[in-house]
Amino acid sequence: MDAQLIAFTGVAAGMVAMPGADFTVVVRNALVSRRAGVACALGIAGGLLLHTALAVAGVAAVLAAVPALFRALQLLGGGYVLYLGVRTLWSLRRPRAIAAEATGTVSSAARSLRQGFVTNALNPKAPITFLSLLPQFVPAGSSALPRTLLLALIVVVLALLWFPAVALLVDRLGRWLREPRAARAVEGVTGAALTLLGALLLLEPLRAA
Repeated sequence: MDAQLIAFTGVAAGMVAMPGADFTVVVRNALVSRRAGVACALGIAGGLLLHTALAVAGVAAVLAAVPALFRALQLLGGGYVLYLGVRTLWSLRRPRAIAAEATGTVSSAARSLRQGFVTNALNPKAPITFLSLLPQFVPAGSSALPRTLLLALIVVVLALLWFPAVALLVDRLGRWLREPRAARAVEGVTGAALTLLGALLLLEPLRAA
């Protein structure tokens, strides 16, 4: 049994399940519909696939070496999360906003897939985290590329298990969560969370500048 592989799986699972913008966006989309929530979850997994591919290719090292580029991506990612939060809060001005968004499931799913992917892909910390984490679980003397690819695959599989599960759980509770008062309360909480996360993501590079 590969103890390093088991240890990495535990660490990666904790990273994937850690509450943040990804989790909040999935919950928000799952309130629209099951299809939208799962599509958003798949988008996030796609973003993680991009990050792990960048880490394997070593491109993440460029972000670490060029602070201006890293800060630019931080600002872009923070701005997008802030936009999602403000948009969610703004939608509360319209009655039954969630029910209205649930119409047109194909377009809603495509929008949710894009939201999930962009939210995750615009987080520049992810590839650098993977770049620093993956080499620690490559045994000395073994070929780095196959092992790193395996570790990257584990991260993506964990995301494919976790985020759709969150979406399905929210949808399972949907009968209660989609009642007008509960829906507006959850929308308000997720909108406020996204707005706060976006603001914090924007402030971090500005303070470092």
